Amino acid sequence: MSKRGTGTIDVLYGINAVTEAIGRRPMEHVLVAEGQHGGRIQEIIEACRAAGVSIRFAPRPALERTAGTAQHQNVVAVCSPRNYDDLEALLRPEGAAAEPPLLVVLDGVEDPANLGAVVRTTVAAGASGILIPERRAAGITPAVARVSAGASEHLSIAKVTNIARTLEELKQQNIWTVGLESANAGGGGGAPYDSLDYKMDCALVLGAEGKGLHDLVSKRCDFLVFIPMLGKVSSLNVSVAAGIVMYEVVRQRRRAAEMRKR
Repeated sequence: MSKRGTGTIDVLYGINAVTEAIGRRPMEHVLVAEGQHGGRIQEIIEACRAAGVSIRFAPRPALERTAGTAQHQNVVAVCSPRNYDDLEALLRPEGAAAEPPLLVVLDGVEDPANLGAVVRTTVAAGASGILIPERRAAGITPAVARVSAGASEHLSIAKVTNIARTLEELKQQNIWTVGLESANAGGGGGAPYDSLDYKMDCALVLGAEGKGLHDLVSKRCDFLVFIPMLGKVSSLNVSVAAGIVMYEVVRQRRRAAEMRKR
């Protein structure tokens, strides 16, 4: 399985992000704020020692300079970048289960907080992986890793050149593409999200904050669905919308599995 790097060095910060990266990424060293030895910090120290990772104790200002933020929770890791997977790795995962694949395709999500939240939900829902565009979109940065609480270390993530073209590639692999519209009433002719049968190999396609799906991407989707807005709001945050639809997929597939056992 080939992978592509994101650069030469990365700086992770936050307890969860650093914890999940230990043993999964080569690390130059881990900085711990002086005087911090209890609780989860001590667990990180012990994990570093077990993995042969160098630990350095330094004043908090030194950690802030290295992390570029004061929100480091007293621990910073200097490590190799998070690699991206090839698309083929997501389509043919090693040791794939019998469950139909579920991919998440993000059409230009630019906010790192939103991307981190989508990543965490994708891992929680047991989805196969995420596809993101190479340009005009957030990548898996240290900020995204922190928001995802380290979940990004457990997910296959591929960068693609062109989302619309990638949807065509997915179709050639017999994966149905489901675009989530941002319009309240499904202005593009979509159906309510829970009316679709998701017990198929499928990819959920979600658009950028405030913009929704690009026209060309929307036209390439096999199905369009929307989440009805029943209150006095016109749309949901992309990470919230992703969670709602992904867990509808999980619900349908679990119910089908239970029916098969009867």
